[in-house]
Parts: sequence; structure tokens; C-alpha cells
Amino acid sequence: MLRLNVADGIHALMHANVNAYIIEDDDGITLVDAGLPRMWPMLHIALETLGRRPEEIKALVLTHGHFDHVGYAARVQREWNVPVYVHQADVGLAAHPYRYKPQRNRFVYPFMHPRSLPTIARMATAGALRVKGVTNTRPYETNTPLPVPGEPTPQHTPGHTRGHCILQLADRDTMITGDALVTFDPYTGKAGPQTVASAATQDTREAIRSLDVIGKSSAQTLLPGHGEPWTQGAQTAVRHAIAIGQH
Repeated sequence: MLRLNVADGIHALMHANVNAYIIEDDDGITLVDAGLPRMWPMLHIALETLGRRPEEIKALVLTHGHFDHVGYAARVQREWNVPVYVHQADVGLAAHPYRYKPQRNRFVYPFMHPRSLPTIARMATAGALRVKGVTNTRPYETNTPLPVPGEPTPQHTPGHTRGHCILQLADRDTMITGDALVTFDPYTGKAGPQTVASAATQDTREAIRSLDVIGKSSAQTLLPGHGEPWTQGAQTAVRHAIAIGQH
């Protein structure tokens, strides 16, 4: 599903409870995250709907390197010659998106939370089990606007992965939070602002600490890697996530 203008000039591709984003400005387009493989045709449809062409895409920026965020990254790079940016600490993960060790077994955990099973099944159908990694990525600096359309500013929010970053778009009163803060957790089936379950998070305590970075923002709209956009402000979202705590 394409959802237009979830924030100022930002559009969402949403499928199987996984989100990717399109940032538009006069200089072109920046993609944020690459979802799952079955979302590739949706990206084509989105560009047609927006009246844009693949050659207008100047960059794909990854919040982190997990499989459900790099689904079509290699294809964007190969077929459209689009540079792919990721934090240095997640370069290896983006190349091998299944090679990570969460705090709990990610294959057993959903059976402890059975309402997550339909979501896991939808993700599998969308290609979650056959994602190809992306190499030849460009490491980005944090706390400095990227030289790409929209000029998002990455901020390091480790915990979910070593190199996880959120993207601030201050002039649009918006933050793309990736999996540092989501409004739906695929591994528990629970909705509301929260960190992702330990079944997919490297260090849950560090992920909770990284919420401080989000809470310092004045952004009103948060765009997560999973779940609906949050429009009640960053600080309110963080309070909700801290109240839920580690899981």
C-alpha cells in the first residue's frame, strides 16, 4: 500500500507490517529503507503515482541492516545505480542481513506471543526468508545532514543493532525512527510506541537508553519501521515506550 504525505513530502510504502519511505523535494528523491522483496513492484507503482522516474532517486538511506529493511536495496543499487547509505557499524549486517544475534531466539519467541504469528507469516510471504544483502554501501556520518534530497540528519541510536540510526527532518517536523521506536512490534503483535522485542534486538537495555535521543527531539510526527505514523510528538511516544519497557 502506498500512503501519500504521511508527513510533509514524505510517502510510505506499507506491506506485511513493514514500512519504507520516499522523501521528495525539488532536487529529487531519497528512499529510506527497502522493506521486503515483494515491495519492489510497489515502489514502481509509487513512482508512477508521484509522477517520478527512477533516475530521480539520488540515494537509498538505511536506518539499519536487518533483512526487513534491505529487501530490495541490492536491486535499487544494481538496476538503477542508486547509492546505498548505512552507518559504518551496520555495513556488515546490510551485506549479511540474517547474521545477527538477538538477546532471545527469534524463531522461538513468536510462539510465546501467538498473536504475532499471522504477521510473521505475512512477512515470510513477502519474501522475508530470501533477502539478499547489499554490498558497496557508503557509510554515513551522524549529526550531519546527508547530501541527498530532504537532507535527513542521521543520529546514532544503537541497541536494536550496533549501527541503528534515526533520521531527523527538522524542517518537516518529522523523524524517521526505523526500529529504534515502532508503533507495532511484529514479534509480539502489540501496538503502540515501543522498542522492538528482544527476539530481534541485540541489546534491549541499550535500545531503551537510545530513546533519550528521540525524546530530545521536538518532532511532532514519527515514522516507524513497523506500524502506523505517530503524530503526537516524540516526547509522548518515548514516555509510552519507556512505560512498556523491555520485552
